[in-house]
Amino acid sequence: MNFSEAFKLSSLLCKFSPDGKYLASCVQYRLVVRDANTLQICQLYTCLDQIQHIEWSADSLFILCALYKRGLVQVWSLEQPEWHCKIDEGSAGLVASCWSPDGRHILNTTEFHLRITVWSLCTKSVSYIKYPKACQQGITFTRDGRYLALAERRDCKDYVSILVCSDWQLLRHFDTDTQDLAGIEWAPNGCVLAAWDSCLEYKILLYSLDGRLLSAFCAYEWSLGIKSVAWSPSSQFLAVGSYDGKVRILNHVTWKMITEFGHPATINNPKIVVYKEAEKSPPLVLGRLAFPPPRAAAGPLSSTESEWRQRSHWDGHQALQWYLARRSSRNTASQGRARGQALCAAASFPPSPVFHEVASVPVSLQTLKPAADRANPRIGIGALAFSPDNCFLATRSDSVPTAVWIWDIQKLRLLAVLEQLSAVRCFQWDPRQARLAICTGGGKVYLWSPAGCVSVQVPGEGDFQVLSVCWHLSGDSLALLSKDHFCLCFLETEQGVGTAFGQRGDHT
Repeated sequence: MNFSEAFKLSSLLCKFSPDGKYLASCVQYRLVVRDANTLQICQLYTCLDQIQHIEWSADSLFILCALYKRGLVQVWSLEQPEWHCKIDEGSAGLVASCWSPDGRHILNTTEFHLRITVWSLCTKSVSYIKYPKACQQGITFTRDGRYLALAERRDCKDYVSILVCSDWQLLRHFDTDTQDLAGIEWAPNGCVLAAWDSCLEYKILLYSLDGRLLSAFCAYEWSLGIKSVAWSPSSQFLAVGSYDGKVRILNHVTWKMITEFGHPATINNPKIVVYKEAEKSPPLVLGRLAFPPPRAAAGPLSSTESEWRQRSHWDGHQALQWYLARRSSRNTASQGRARGQALCAAASFPPSPVFHEVASVPVSLQTLKPAADRANPRIGIGALAFSPDNCFLATRSDSVPTAVWIWDIQKLRLLAVLEQLSAVRCFQWDPRQARLAICTGGGKVYLWSPAGCVSVQVPGEGDFQVLSVCWHLSGDSLALLSKDHFCLCFLETEQGVGTAFGQRGDHT
């Protein structure tokens, strides 16, 4: 792994372009666009005030900057840097702004959610959508960009409108059987729309494109309900996380529950691998670094792993010489990939990954007792996400904030638990393979794959606290975001180097 130098950043605003060529970041009122590979500055734009939101158009040709305090949106072009657009919502104010899927319309939500204004960059025409509801997730586009679903509130009732994105004409309008609609989301195939109620009532409704109610699911009554929802990439499963600390999986055929995943505080099953972050990393002795033991059905060892194990009896000096020689040969072979001044020169060699300890069961996880007299108690499933290959589901229970749970969707069972020393702030799957990046607000980034779990200290001066992560489209690099800076982590792509970085083995 290699790390870039740290660059300034404001408000965690850093995003890769959809085509993977560029990286946009904000420093107060300045927008900096860099080459995603070399990190050289391509364009530098200056806005009228501090930027509070950025978003790329789907074709990566434009980028919008929302200045909510001023009620402004400024749009910049990468192909024609001299061109720019300014949208002023005036006294109506601005609380949200996003692109339409075609990358030529901008949807602005005014203060108090009075309306949504659709601005066309091509014709300069303006359209209005009334009665948008102020909720957790009130607007969602189908993945093919053809339809928009909008949550509405009028006459003290919840509704959903489905509009055609080509001309913004109303296709369907129907009411939802909810007390207080909290969110809506299309399935990835665009055939089913999920709508769920607020936390005061457990109810999730599934509608077809023409507004027919396909199914309604309620797991229990008279208790706090749904907290998080996620579709699988194949649209075959819908995961529903709730305040009772369980995830329920619905299937796409009958829309009935096929299983539920609990999150107990104690792990007793010996088939579950529990990775624990060490209290203090041992001194780096390259000759003693060990890879995870191969599983019974795993394939043969990679050449790097085999060589490393054969040399495990070496002392630190011998191992260091072998390590540097090997890195030198690899770097010579990969000189074609220019990274300019980006590679970090803070250490004589890049930081090596440290494998997590595998704890023996039973294992008791650190639990958090919620405050009963406060709103929004820290209980239930606060985050969940499917891997891009549909094989795994990652979850986090807010009552066990230091743990990430990895579920095997093919076998519908718990596969692994990753326990960190600090509360997990964010996790995100590699868009290309089953590899999960995790951050806890400390100076390390954590990576899990079916082959194992590792942590790497972010090098550099000062304390770089990783608050969020963002994958590149290719999965070859990862943006690490702190409060005032960001850096890029370049992952090894050579076959056989670092088995914990995505080489999939048996996970029975």
